[in-house]
Amino acid sequence: MTALLNDLRRFDAFGQRTRTETDAGIPYFINEYWTAAQRRSHPIHEISYRACFKAQLPAFFIDRLTDPGAGVIDPFMGRGTTPVQAGLMGRRALGNDINPLSILLTRPRLRAVTLGAVQSALATVDWTRGAITRPDLLAFYHSDTLRQIESLRLWLAGRDDAAADFIRMVALNRLSGHSPGFFSGRSMPPNQAVSVAAQEKINARLGQSPPPRDVAGLILRKSASLLRGGPAPDADHVLSTGPAWDIPLPDASASLAVTSPPFLDIVKYAADNWLRCWFAGIDPDGVAIDLHRSEAAWTAMTARVLTELARLLKPGGHVAYEVGEVRGGKVLLERLVWQAAEGLPLEPLGVMVNAQGFTKTANCWGIANNAKGTNTNRIVLLRRS
Repeated sequence: MTALLNDLRRFDAFGQRTRTETDAGIPYFINEYWTAAQRRSHPIHEISYRACFKAQLPAFFIDRLTDPGAGVIDPFMGRGTTPVQAGLMGRRALGNDINPLSILLTRPRLRAVTLGAVQSALATVDWTRGAITRPDLLAFYHSDTLRQIESLRLWLAGRDDAAADFIRMVALNRLSGHSPGFFSGRSMPPNQAVSVAAQEKINARLGQSPPPRDVAGLILRKSASLLRGGPAPDADHVLSTGPAWDIPLPDASASLAVTSPPFLDIVKYAADNWLRCWFAGIDPDGVAIDLHRSEAAWTAMTARVLTELARLLKPGGHVAYEVGEVRGGKVLLERLVWQAAEGLPLEPLGVMVNAQGFTKTANCWGIANNAKGTNTNRIVLLRRS
């Protein structure tokens, strides 16, 4: 029995002891391991992205399984929750994703930047330069706002200093949303950009025209919120774009991997992020995100990923592979991970189930809590031999 499993068995920080079960030969450890309360992590994490886990998840494992300076990797980093949390905790932040948008969302929060630097940089933008190149985007934006957005795109072109990087990231997360804090008129939540046609229907239904927005002011306001916990960490980091089974890092680079792969019936991230891709100059059709419709295909993908993680982990290192719930709990992905690890130098330890009385699916999607969506974090734990 490893120290980690002993810790899971004894855990009672929220007033209940861990329940243990064995099913199909797999040991389960069931408890509430971190709080369900919202906004309890560092505010630098408050970047919207579809299907992301809470920062408390990687923090739980980083705290228990690594020392300061150790490498922590996520091969499916998405918005960058794992590498950013690793940086906040003084670890080496290692991240990878097939979507180049992920680096633009992650890197700025691993580079030291202050609100003053953001404000000074915004003051150098010529907000009159922009011309409307996409008239169809007027479904989202007032014409004056769209010209400001185009001006900002011109200003950002070719810049990679820390302040510009941070401004780009914030702008990517203010492009569309459901409140006056976004550049657009009222739309859907910011982790899914609807199509132009869908936005036109929203406008017609609400009888709205996109109002003018102060782009610089909204960027500064969101920056202040993200940095209210202090400046972004100046973290040692290596981020890459590519498949999760071919990461350009040396062997034994990390002590811990914390990740959540694409599930079966995956949402279409490229479609959700088309507006962000436009702003960043990324062709969404060129992002080769895998869609795994069958259990066999998903298991094969996981085997490739685990093979790569076995290469990247030091002996004694751990993998926390979060698989959530799919198809109403009819498909237990943790069993497929267990199968995928066969023959690899990764010892499956068990499945940690973080059970809480809520879901990550917001009520605005018309889905009641605990009815659909991801109601638990189901995390397969493996140890590098």
